[in-house]
Amino acid sequence: MTITSGQADFFDLNSHSRFSPKLQKNALLVCANQSYQRSEEDFFSLTGIKISHSTLQRLVNKQELDLPDSKLGVQEMSLDGGKVRLRTEEIGKPGEWKDYKAISLNGIYLGAFFQEDRSLIDWVNSQKLLEPFYCLGDGHPGIWKLFQSVGESQSRIEILDWFHLKENLHKVGGSLKRLKQAENLLWHGKVDSTLQLFSHLKKKVSRNFCQYLKIINIELLTINYINNNK
Repeated sequence: MTITSGQADFFDLNSHSRFSPKLQKNALLVCANQSYQRSEEDFFSLTGIKISHSTLQRLVNKQELDLPDSKLGVQEMSLDGGKVRLRTEEIGKPGEWKDYKAISLNGIYLGAFFQEDRSLIDWVNSQKLLEPFYCLGDGHPGIWKLFQSVGESQSRIEILDWFHLKENLHKVGGSLKRLKQAENLLWHGKVDSTLQLFSHLKKKVSRNFCQYLKIINIELLTINYINNNK
């Protein structure tokens, strides 16, 4: 089908491209959820159009995905890390698991960074950060370390994610009364008293939870010391 340059501009069509905007969007959506090989198979099943996995990969690599900016300012961020499995070039060799971090600003603006902590920090600091500025994260030391590079210490309030804390608590199991008591103590920030509840337990899950609490306590004490002495 032959179209004019005016029609191409109207329909937002790129020259020498086989993809309409809608088709391209769907192709990118399929690729975002799984491997390129599976994307090729699923895309054909959904549309009846045959596009090779290498073509899909080139399509993804050509995209320029700019991170969003907040015009009104940002007052809160939540940060979490995860793992992504990468296929290796050598057939039969197990895949490699690599770290990535996902971040949400004001619960609206989202970004994901693959082994690019500096880019993550630069993006957050490029925003208009309001006061106070809330940082929400789980108990992982790497998350708290990143928070130290965001904004100004006097306006930053760091909050431990209650959901992750409760999730780790209930992995211990055992007495429901003890878990409820621990939950109440933790809600009021009494880490040392919570540790006393589990110090006599010998199971691995109990020891792991105690170690988790100790790391959190050290991180929070360190943060308070640094902030109070700046």
